[in-house]
Amino acid sequence: MERVISSNVHSIGHNKDTKILTVKFIDGGRLYEYYNVSEETYNNFLNAESKGKFLHYKIKPYYSYKKVG
Repeated sequence: MERVISSNVHSIGHNKDTKILTVKFIDGGRLYEYYNVSEETYNNFLNAESKGKFLHYKIKPYYSYKKVG
C-alpha cells in the first residue's frame, strides 16, 4: 500500500498478478478491493490530481468491488 495525498483516500495498492486494487479510505479506515484492474489504471490512479474523483469516475463504475475491512 502506498500512502497518497488526498482528502478521501489514505492509501492504495495493486497486485499486478491478481489485478486487485486495494483502497484504504481516511474516513474510518475502510478497505475495499476492486477486481481486474490493470496496472495502467492503477498508475493513472496513483498519479491522478484528485484521487477521489478518479475513483468515483474511472474505477467505481467499471470494476466490481467489495468491502474487506
